[in-house]
Amino acid sequence: MSAFPVTRLRRMRRSAALRSLVRETRLDLDAFVMPLFVGPDTKPNPELPPLGRFSVEELVGEVEGLVRLGVPAVILFGIPEEKDDEGSGAWDDDGIVQRALRALRAEAPGLTLLTDVCLCEYTEHGHCGTLDGDTVANDETLESLVRTAVSHVEAGADAVCPSDMMDGRVGAIRSALPEVPIVSYAAKYASAFYGPFREVAEAAPSFGDRRGYQMDPANAREALRECALDLEEGADVLMVKPALPYLDVIRAVRERFDSPVWAYQVSGEYAMVRAAADAGHLEEQRAALEALTAIKRAGAGTIVTYWAKDLARWL
Repeated sequence: MSAFPVTRLRRMRRSAALRSLVRETRLDLDAFVMPLFVGPDTKPNPELPPLGRFSVEELVGEVEGLVRLGVPAVILFGIPEEKDDEGSGAWDDDGIVQRALRALRAEAPGLTLLTDVCLCEYTEHGHCGTLDGDTVANDETLESLVRTAVSHVEAGADAVCPSDMMDGRVGAIRSALPEVPIVSYAAKYASAFYGPFREVAEAAPSFGDRRGYQMDPANAREALRECALDLEEGADVLMVKPALPYLDVIRAVRERFDSPVWAYQVSGEYAMVRAAADAGHLEEQRAALEALTAIKRAGAGTIVTYWAKDLARWL
């Protein structure tokens, strides 16, 4: 018997497997969320355009363009005009995110509006919660996070995304908002890849760092424990952040839990590819699509990415 039929069969099997893989990891625009920054005024970022910030009025125009392109969802980050030790601008009914939500809900009723729930953009010290001396006070911070989440929903948010990494914050928010989807940053690492975000959000800690409440990059098992706890407290979605340096964590979370798994391709990941492309070392579109495919292949059903607007054109 000739080897040809066997070779052909192997090719057919590989082709079938490949088709299945492509279906599983196909990049579809519905699986992406665009991060947007809103502040008292517009500040473009020529080097990293998606990491510029918009006034509320300019934000409405930007979002109208995203809707026309087919981007299905955005997540809002607010930069207040004034900050204080408590981060009270986070839950102000007339706060920057609350005003943006009301404006966007009126102008883009079909767009899914998510909000980041954290205090780092609103505190003078840049930490994600209330301080007790030089330490973030976990339990005292929970009340502020709940007030923030409730104010976002009252202003028009479809879902809230607590990113602070305080223990018990999902349960506290769930008690106050029993019917609202919670996208929990369940596995958020103390990463070196947040730099560009902290610049635009003006949220770098004024002292110390966030390793006391964000996760150790060397620890993968802790991520699974954190995810389990957040699901017990009522989270609807588990987020892993950053994405590319933690593909193994995304895969582990996907295999362990039945809930939706998201990943945040953070500002440093985006900036690295942009810088390499600007230097002529690689082609941005191909590199971006390859990186996003890797994140999808690892198990993320939805990806928060600064390439979402570009993807709407590329795909």
